Amino acid sequence: MAFSFLTQELAIDLGTANTVILQDGKIVVDEPSIVAIDQTTGKPIAFGQKARLMHEKTHPNIKTIRPLRDGVIADFNAAEQMIRGFVKMINYKRSFFTPNMKMVVCIPKGSTEVEIRAVRDSSEHAGGREIYLIYEPMAAAMGIGLDVEAPTGNMVVDIGGGTTEIAVISLGGIVTNQSLRVAGDVFTSEIQMYMRQQHNIKVGELTSEEIKIRIGAAIPELDETPEPFIVKGPNLMTAHPVQIAVTSQEVAHCLDKSLAKIESSILSVLEQTPPELYQDIVDRGIFLTGGGALIRGLDKRLYEKINIPFHVAEDPLRAVARGTSIALKSPSKYPFLLR
Repeated sequence: MAFSFLTQELAIDLGTANTVILQDGKIVVDEPSIVAIDQTTGKPIAFGQKARLMHEKTHPNIKTIRPLRDGVIADFNAAEQMIRGFVKMINYKRSFFTPNMKMVVCIPKGSTEVEIRAVRDSSEHAGGREIYLIYEPMAAAMGIGLDVEAPTGNMVVDIGGGTTEIAVISLGGIVTNQSLRVAGDVFTSEIQMYMRQQHNIKVGELTSEEIKIRIGAAIPELDETPEPFIVKGPNLMTAHPVQIAVTSQEVAHCLDKSLAKIESSILSVLEQTPPELYQDIVDRGIFLTGGGALIRGLDKRLYEKINIPFHVAEDPLRAVARGTSIALKSPSKYPFLLR
């Protein structure tokens, strides 16, 4: 192809919490999935980290939008502007021409036709010419180096921001799966609710997110317990400022119900797995990816409940993006990509 330099190839992990874009196997964008819009003109004023700093701190003229909810596009217009803004971040050096873009974008396995179409249309409007879609659990498995086309069973649990994707993969296809709308965002709102009910203190989404990252735990007894996290905020009754030290034990207690839902979904996927593949999974263990895999003690808790070893992938946050990037190198080689 004579004009191959005019074609830009991007692998996009369009996540509810973070969007990661790889070009030539390198991460070029890793930003929160959020856009700030000027209400008077309707034009975007900031994307990613800049917009996240404005989140929950805006006045009526500025609105921050998280275009994805539960792993799928909830605000079509904002999603398109966000993808466009991220692509611009990569292309700021080239102002002479807009390259043709070939994209591989990942989507949750449980997406409906309408949701798949929204992702495809947003990518096209943002400048994509050739667009392929890949299911998240498949991308996650490829990203952690599993051979997805081998006749063996691999099981992946990808706990993202909006969805938890559980899938058994063999021979380049998804054998059994469940897409569960219990993931990072639900954990964050549970922490927010817990702070209101137990400590009578009002905290925002960003603070709850920080509590989850700093001291989030799946079991009360950790090998290394993190220091309690100090939360400052208004008392709900008096509006006086209060300061509270939150421990990882409290967070483990507060996330218990949601984690139990994930456990029962993993068990139900295992129940539907053919016995030959089940045997492979017991031998190899189950792989945890996504931001949720970073919750302290999660692998231990799941092992105790399910009796199969769980392995946290290295750099679980970017496993899906890396897998998408591998698929981008030779889309024709992988028949499971959707055109």
